[in-house]
Amino acid sequence: MMDTVNIAMALFLGIGLSAACGFRIFIPPFALSLAALNGTVELSPDWQWVGSYPAVAVFAIATVIEVLAYFVPWINNALDSIEVFAAPVVGTFLTASTLSMAGEFNPVMTWVVAAIAGGGTAEVIEGASVLARFATAGLTAGVGTPAVSLAEMLSSIILSVLAILVPILAFLLVIFLVIYCLRRLAWLRRHRKRARQVDN
Repeated sequence: MMDTVNIAMALFLGIGLSAACGFRIFIPPFALSLAALNGTVELSPDWQWVGSYPAVAVFAIATVIEVLAYFVPWINNALDSIEVFAAPVVGTFLTASTLSMAGEFNPVMTWVVAAIAGGGTAEVIEGASVLARFATAGLTAGVGTPAVSLAEMLSSIILSVLAILVPILAFLLVIFLVIYCLRRLAWLRRHRKRARQVDN
């Protein structure tokens, strides 16, 4: 019973951090690194490097650069084209690292679950974020982009902190976000299909 609880909480933590990757890639690893460094999160020996001072420094620098870059017009579009592929990769690694906390969890299953739950969640959130930013840029001629960037940064920070401190609450929030994002993506697909039919 205890093993099941440990696995569930580790998975909730990983999924919460992975979802936060959909808003900003480096904030969740930075948060996990800090949590591991101060003992809030205890990773397995294979992942102890995440909580080292060099890792914290690297993630901190990467986080600052990423956050600032998203406030620069047009650079954020270039980052989107990169992060739409990078987010699921980082989400997968984050979930794999947290599942290592659950003790003797099958290594193969760890990566399978991490790729599906962590990588999939990060991809859904990232995809919806990119579309929202493009829509805002088009409607406001780029004026509204900084506001969206700020909202995404705060969302990533809040979700990362919740995932570390209250994993089950973060997981419930992620479920809501994923459902909302999937509905928005489905609506956009239908809207584009109708637009093509009208053009034809």
